[in-house]
Amino acid sequence: MQNLLPFIQIGLSIVLIGAILMQQRGASLGGSFGGDSASYTSRRGIEKTFFTVTIIVGVLYFASAMAALLLR
Repeated sequence: MQNLLPFIQIGLSIVLIGAILMQQRGASLGGSFGGDSASYTSRRGIEKTFFTVTIIVGVLYFASAMAALLLR
């Protein structure tokens, strides 16, 4: 299992990076500080799917990192 975890983490990190990069481009850091004048809209369609995939893969990556730490 210890030999397999690094490969799982590499795969999950590639998927996580891809999911983050595929999200909407207009969601910049300025929106978190009040610089965005757009109104709040709910995520729909593929944007919601990428958001959900990002959360799931992030949790899986965290779990694999904790498993690697505990199995040492």
